Amino acid sequence: MTYQILQEAPNLEDYLRLRRVAGLSRFSEEGARKGLAATIFGVCVVNDGRVVGMGRLIGDGGCFYQLVDIAVDPDHQGKGLGQKIMAALNDYLDRIKERPIYVSLIADVPANKLYKKYGFEETAPDSVGMARFLR
Repeated sequence: MTYQILQEAPNLEDYLRLRRVAGLSRFSEEGARKGLAATIFGVCVVNDGRVVGMGRLIGDGGCFYQLVDIAVDPDHQGKGLGQKIMAALNDYLDRIKERPIYVSLIADVPANKLYKKYGFEETAPDSVGMARFLR
């Protein structure tokens, strides 16, 4: 199989489908549409014209960035696509000239092992990730 890495956010349909098949939490169409429009940088992995992986950077574009939506279709997992997505996102971050910047993510276990390869460290006990997920 050949994979193409595109530097763009997924479209709404692909975004919602990938989140569902990869087991990520679901969002409303309207919420997803607004969120995708606010993407700073996105990556899609395409195989035979179909988006099978994605990742995005969101944030304020100056001081704070967050990696979100790292997802690979289960039929295409185990082929290094998560690493390709992370490499593309990290390449973008490395090109940002303004420093310092704070880049965060919320890691699902065992994906935290992948993120450690790209320089991400657990912040506890100095700080802990917290979330409020409103349904």
